[in-house]
Amino acid sequence: MRTIEECYEDYQIGSARETTGRTMTEADIVLHAGQTGDFFPHHMDAEWCATQPFERRVAHGTLVMSMAVGMTAGDINPRAMSYGYDRVRFVRPVFIGDTLKVRAEISAKYDHKKRPHELGMVEETVTATNQDGQVVLALVHLYVVEKQASAA
Repeated sequence: MRTIEECYEDYQIGSARETTGRTMTEADIVLHAGQTGDFFPHHMDAEWCATQPFERRVAHGTLVMSMAVGMTAGDINPRAMSYGYDRVRFVRPVFIGDTLKVRAEISAKYDHKKRPHELGMVEETVTATNQDGQVVLALVHLYVVEKQASAA
């Protein structure tokens, strides 16, 4: 069983977690298009896509990002809050039938600029790969985390 970090001091650079796989479905793409209003033909029009270089529909980058982040969200830390995402890159296309796995590794930590005695910042490098081990998404997830002194 994995130890769940709670306070800023508990996070160790280099510690990582990995998910099991999740396969991209047509339903995922259709639901995401409906939620976002992005009905771009690259995602929705199989006939048009057949005439394009990829020859098939491509999942939305924002869908791939949502899935990857969601796959890592199983551990709830009541002392941490997501602060956003940096350096988001959609490295390769994801197609219907591709299975994604995600690795999240603590890559940096530092004091919060405005409240350094109470809070810290933790950066987690998130990498999603397909069934062939190819990177399809890379990003840095930022967290604001309470320090032990303020948690006590």
